[in-house]
Amino acid sequence: MRQIAAPELAAWLAETDRPRPFLLDVREPWEFEYCHIAGSTLMPMASVPLRLDEVPHGVPVVCICHHGGRSMQVALFLEARGRDAVFNLQGGVEAWARLVDTGMKRY
Repeated sequence: MRQIAAPELAAWLAETDRPRPFLLDVREPWEFEYCHIAGSTLMPMASVPLRLDEVPHGVPVVCICHHGGRSMQVALFLEARGRDAVFNLQGGVEAWARLVDTGMKRY
């Protein structure tokens, strides 16, 4: 599992010649509704083991939560189950709102 900083992820998402990562938001539905990174898929942390088949193989996966703790646990879980190219968004959506999308709601 690798860490990725918010500005680094923003640059990746802006690239057109690089495969787009699967953005896996592991927060609760109310958190996701309040704010999220465009294009991310909501899969609350507790549901990941039951929905593992919904996480694509062969595609980089970036795990996202509020500050980076839950997403790190999910990233480690995915790696332990054979997923390659798994990243944890350092600082979560809080870092994204602070460093990339300053207009995003924060909580």
